This record gives sequence, structure tokens and C-alpha cells, in this order.
Amino acid sequence: MLITGVGGTGVVTIGALLGMAAHLESKGVLVLDMAGLAQKGGAVWSHVRIADRQEQLYAARVAAGEANAVIACDLVVAASDESIAKMRAGHTRVVINRDQSTTSDFVRGFAAQARSGDVVAHPDPQFPQDGMEARIADAVGSESADFLEASQLATAIMGDAIATNLFMLGFAWQKGLVPLSRAAILRAIEINAAAVASNSTAFQWGRVAAVDRAAVVKAAQPAYIPDHHRLSTSVDELIARRQEQLTEYQDAAYAERYLALLKRVRAAEEALTPGISLLREAVARGYYKLLAYKDEYEVARLYTNSAFLKSVEAQFEGDYKLVFHLAPPLLASKDPATGQLRKRTYGPWMLKAMRILAGYKHLRGGRFDIFARSAERKLDRQLIADYEALIETLLAGLTTSKHELAVELASLPEQVRGFGHIRERYIEHARAQQKSLLARFNGESLPGVQRMPHFPASKVSA
Repeated sequence: MLITGVGGTGVVTIGALLGMAAHLESKGVLVLDMAGLAQKGGAVWSHVRIADRQEQLYAARVAAGEANAVIACDLVVAASDESIAKMRAGHTRVVINRDQSTTSDFVRGFAAQARSGDVVAHPDPQFPQDGMEARIADAVGSESADFLEASQLATAIMGDAIATNLFMLGFAWQKGLVPLSRAAILRAIEINAAAVASNSTAFQWGRVAAVDRAAVVKAAQPAYIPDHHRLSTSVDELIARRQEQLTEYQDAAYAERYLALLKRVRAAEEALTPGISLLREAVARGYYKLLAYKDEYEVARLYTNSAFLKSVEAQFEGDYKLVFHLAPPLLASKDPATGQLRKRTYGPWMLKAMRILAGYKHLRGGRFDIFARSAERKLDRQLIADYEALIETLLAGLTTSKHELAVELASLPEQVRGFGHIRERYIEHARAQQKSLLARFNGESLPGVQRMPHFPASKVSA
């Protein structure tokens, strides 16, 4: 067998438990862990060879194409060349955790993108899940591969992602991939003497998932699901929910400002492209994002409303303490090397201060708003005004042929991420894109771009 996963999540422990279980049954066993230098966050393989007698085993490492079973606790590692090499169609059966996890290679790659500026141009990291799953299925045959959302299910049921690998082991055992008795595995968990009850329960839940996955999915449903985790099913619902959120953010008049622009966009789009709502949806998302900028009042409101506190209570129990890492513009000092604001640590008392601050949200943008004169808040208001002017330009020149460009322009706020200097980099990139797209929308010629000549209709041959 080959157990694959990410260092620090218990892959090596699974190999050790199988080794002990085999020993308890007086079977021959060899276990070889290959963790390399990346003990945390790097790829890990545990080679486990089990035989009736010890003298039947000669090499610990599973040879190319010789794995009878692969328990893949991480999809990325399972789809790597090292893992695929051990699989063979008609011989290997695989159970794979399809949930995404961030490996150390991914972090290093994304950091390199950030240094080069490419992360600004492509802010959403790409996770080629379909391609990796297809590669594994091709290696063993689709009928020999079971994919499941193990991290999601195990975390929801057990309250900790560390239970994922025991959950996977239980699933694999119930599928007949592990030639050891249930009693031996449970006894090995006891001998290991680490989170015995939790590990045993996770193993049993994995067994249930192999027989009745729907029952496990149902059991994993949280008692409380925040409203913002539910996706809208239509553009009208999307707009209605954002109207409600903007009312909570500021007041009804602020939400009406949002609706007024959306009504004009809807009328223009329906007159031009009946049945198509792409521009309306783009404006609904982009305009809302700019209107609901995360200033001091909003951060305070989000931290002190019931949704945040309920989510904390759903994840933790017992004696815990909330600690906030913040860089309030009026309180934070600047890093002498970078010139950026430094974050400081604040204790639970910050919640009381936030409740008071959230109550003054009606001052936002007014003469008594102590934050309104900061460069960041001025930028927030300027972005809203610029976007409203942009939409007016788009509506004035909207045609069927320009509809797609208008949607792309209206969607630009979706590219802006983060806060402070990080956000400013994204804004700079979005503005450059807007300039280019708007020139095309207006039919202007950009430097270095040659426009196609226009031929009168009478000169164009059939």
C-alpha cells in the first residue's frame, strides 16, 4: 500500500498504525516513510508492505506499478509523478481525498508570483482539480478510484481537519483495501495513545461513508449556516440580498442609491439584449463591492454582529480567547523599512470598543467622520464616483457589439483584493485594464495597436 498526503497532517501516523496492526496479527510488515526535507506542508509518502510472514518481504519501498492500494489523503500529491508511478490499471485501487489543500510548493509558487507582480494580473490561484482526478482515473481505471470530500466531512463531524486521514483509513478499510482486521487497527490506535477516542471515531465514520455517503453528508451539515455562505439562484435575488446588506451597512437611502443605478442598467440591457442579464449581474457585484468598502465602521460591525460570534461558537468550545491583529490607521505605527502600517495584537476588550464604533456608522463620509479624511477613505469614495461615471459612459454608448466589453469593464472591481498598499497595487492594475478596454469600447486606437481598416459595404465582395 501507498499512503500519500501533506506533511503535518498525520500521513506517517497512518503508516505506523498499519505497521502496529500488522504486528498485532503476527503478519510480516515493512513501513518506509519518505518525507524529505518538508516535514510540514510538503509531499509525504508512506510505503507499507504486508505479508503473511516477515521472510516474504525483501524491500520496503513499493515498486513501480506494484501498489495494490493507494490511500491518497491529498489530491495534489496523489496526482504527482511519484504517486502515479506506483499505480497500475487492473491492479491498483485508490481512494482519494478530493478537497483542496495548500502544499508548500503551492505557497512558494504563489509567493514567486507575488514578487513578480503576476499575482495582481491573476489574483485567483488555479487548482486544476479535474485534470488531476482524470490523471489518477486514467492510471488505475475509473472503476478503481473513489473520490470523496474527506477533509470537509471529517472536519464538519469531528471538528478538526486532523481527523481526515483516519477517516480516509476507515473508508479504505471498509472498501476492502486494507488486509487487516478492524480490531487490530482499533487496538493500534489505542497503543498509539494519542487522541484515541477521536481517532477511533474518525475511523468508524470513514467506514460509514464507504457504505452510505449520503448519511455522512447529512450528519456533516452544520447547525448554523451563515446567510453569506448561501449562493443566490438568480440575478434578482443577488440584487435583493445586496440591497438588504447595504441597508445594514449604512441605511435604506444608501441601498436605494445602489438600486437606482441597477434599474437604469436593467432597462438599457433589456432593450438591447432581451433575456440576457450579464451586464446587470456584473454591475450588481462590482458596484456593491465598491459601495460596501471595509472601513473601520464596517469591520467593527462585522466582528460584533451575531453571525461572526455564532461561527466562532460553532468551531470552538471550552476556554478560548479572541485575539485581534489589527493596524488601525489612527493608532498603528509604520514599519521604518517598508513605510507600511504595522499590525498590533489586541485582546478581547477590542470587541467592546468595536460595538461602540459600529454604532456610529451613520457618520460614515460626513463632516463628523474622523476617518473620512484619511487617504484610504478618500480613495474609497473616489472609486465609487469613478465607477458610477464609467457605467454612465457604458450606458450611453452601449450596443449589441459592445455588450461583452461593457460586461468586462463593469466586472473590474472584482479584481481588487486586500487592504492598504496591497489593494493599491490591484487598483493600479485594474485602472490600466480599464483604460485599455474603454479605448476599445470607444473605438479609439491605442499606441502600438493597429486598427483594422473600415471598408464601405459596397466594396465588400460576397
